[in-house]
Amino acid sequence: MTVTVPLHFQPDPHNGVPVYRQLMDQVKYYLASGALRPGDQLPSIRELARALRINPATVVKAYTELEHEGILDRQQGRGVFVSGARKPLPKRALEAALRQRARQLAVEALQMGADPDTALRLLGEELRAIAPRDRRPKEAAE
Repeated sequence: MTVTVPLHFQPDPHNGVPVYRQLMDQVKYYLASGALRPGDQLPSIRELARALRINPATVVKAYTELEHEGILDRQQGRGVFVSGARKPLPKRALEAALRQRARQLAVEALQMGADPDTALRLLGEELRAIAPRDRRPKEAAE
């Protein structure tokens, strides 16, 4: 059984990150938070493009990248679904992707006037809040 999940995507064309990348990040966020689960159906390319008032090619690019990462399965004539068998990234690729996002967060935090200790504390709190119990850092699990 598949469930079509109502998601609230909010791309911001003015934040400097390409809209397709923002869509990818939002799908990944929904996965990490548990709002999306394997087998869930996402909006069609046309539906999402129309709802967000963006070019369908932007949605195609996001969905294609997520498919290459093993996160989504596009099934001709059926739709787009969250993959049930996501392959973990190799450690080097995982660290490179995390470093890129960490740098982006660091730049934004400094631009907002946050000190590094505050940014690190908030990141840790968010990780602990969304991580499954068996994957939480030791100090948070106790």
